[in-house]
Amino acid sequence: MKHDKNPALKFVVCINNENYAASLELHKIYRVLPDADAAADGDLRVIDESGEDYLYSADRFVPIVVPEAVQKSLLKAA
Repeated sequence: MKHDKNPALKFVVCINNENYAASLELHKIYRVLPDADAAADGDLRVIDESGEDYLYSADRFVPIVVPEAVQKSLLKAA
C-alpha cells in the first residue's frame, strides 16, 4: 500500500480560549500538526499565536475543511 508523504493538512477553528487568551484567538483558524499520542489523550498539537506548536484540549476547537487556495494563503502567513 502506498502512503502519502504529505497527508492532508488539517485546520481547526478555536471556540474556547479561556485561560489562553494570549495564545489562542476565538474564531481564528489554526493549523494542526499530526501527533497520535496527543490525540489519544484528547489533545491537539496546534501552531498558536506564538508561532510554535503546543498541545491544547481538542474540545477548544472545531475541525474545518479549508479549500486549497485558503490553505496556501494560511501557510504563507506562517
